[in-house]
Amino acid sequence: MNGTVNASAPSKMSEVAVERLSNDKAVKVIFVLGGPGSGKGTQCAKIAKHFGFTHLSAGDLLRAEINSGSKNGTLIESMINEGKIVPSEFTIKLLQRAMLESGNDKFLIDGFPRNEENRAAFENLEKIEPEFVLFFDCPVEEMETRILNRNQGRGDDKMETIRKRFKVFIESTLPVIEFYNLKGKLYKIDACKPADEVFEDVKAIFSRFRAKEDSSQQTNISTVKRFELVMCLMKRLFREIKRMWSCFFCKASAGLENY
Repeated sequence: MNGTVNASAPSKMSEVAVERLSNDKAVKVIFVLGGPGSGKGTQCAKIAKHFGFTHLSAGDLLRAEINSGSKNGTLIESMINEGKIVPSEFTIKLLQRAMLESGNDKFLIDGFPRNEENRAAFENLEKIEPEFVLFFDCPVEEMETRILNRNQGRGDDKMETIRKRFKVFIESTLPVIEFYNLKGKLYKIDACKPADEVFEDVKAIFSRFRAKEDSSQQTNISTVKRFELVMCLMKRLFREIKRMWSCFFCKASAGLENY
């Protein structure tokens, strides 16, 4: 199943399920980062539709947990309203569950990791590093205007909360962005342009990724074919050796009888 996963109240995951996800080498993850109002959610929906990824919004999953009325939800709501980052264990469990239920192996994780602790915890628990990281770069003034104009009725769209979220993004998330930049995994996108123009830049990045993925698959296919050819030749060689030894023993036996 591709597209955006509908956030729902999480249930406790089994250790076996978590281990299965962690050991799945085929899983591909792309982190999507940007300040509040940078348009990353809009772009993720477009990417999911065009390139077959499942879009997982950390924010949507956390809000779904809040709406579930659970004890964890109450704690999460309090932290979000204060502009704080929710502890990694909560967010990662929600992401784990959504990834397992999606039936897909390609994921856009939107709004995560939000700090270095998030990043390290995810990579240590899942044993998965992102293929690359998309960073939607947008000035604070533009993001603030967008948030105030979108009128979604979200509790975290109040001005005081918005300012706190910007502060957390600058202090906590920018170091994560710099970390991936130093690793050569960061793609920085100008998010000030209209959404369709931004997506043209995004498509160029994903087209290169898909070409690389297709090339890798072709390489794997070629490797398998070469292996099959070698095995076929080995079988023929063993059959020929077996035939030669059989002939040798037959002649030797006949020689002994004549003797």
